[in-house]
Amino acid sequence: MSPERGFTVVLITAPNEDEGARIARTLVEESLAACVNMVKNIRSVYYWQGRVHDEAEALLIVKTRRELFGALSARVKELHSYEVPEIIALPVTEGPAGYLNWLYEATSGQRS
Repeated sequence: MSPERGFTVVLITAPNEDEGARIARTLVEESLAACVNMVKNIRSVYYWQGRVHDEAEALLIVKTRRELFGALSARVKELHSYEVPEIIALPVTEGPAGYLNWLYEATSGQRS
């Protein structure tokens, strides 16, 4: 229940708010994530399949344990409409003990 257990923030883009909300809810319901924040109406400029795209998307900010990343990534791929969805993890290096304890408990099936 300390940072040594390894926590991560995962960034996932979705084509719209509805798909993002469906993915977010599933991850939390299945204890793959403690919390998902959604930032709607972002604008993504990216190179894909030989050209530059400029699209509206939603960004999911997922808080989870590092050891769950494989399962979380696999589940997102099942739920996501993109051929190659963005699913990238960033390490959590610091955080209040109470928050990290909650994050651990919320992703380990120890819900009350």
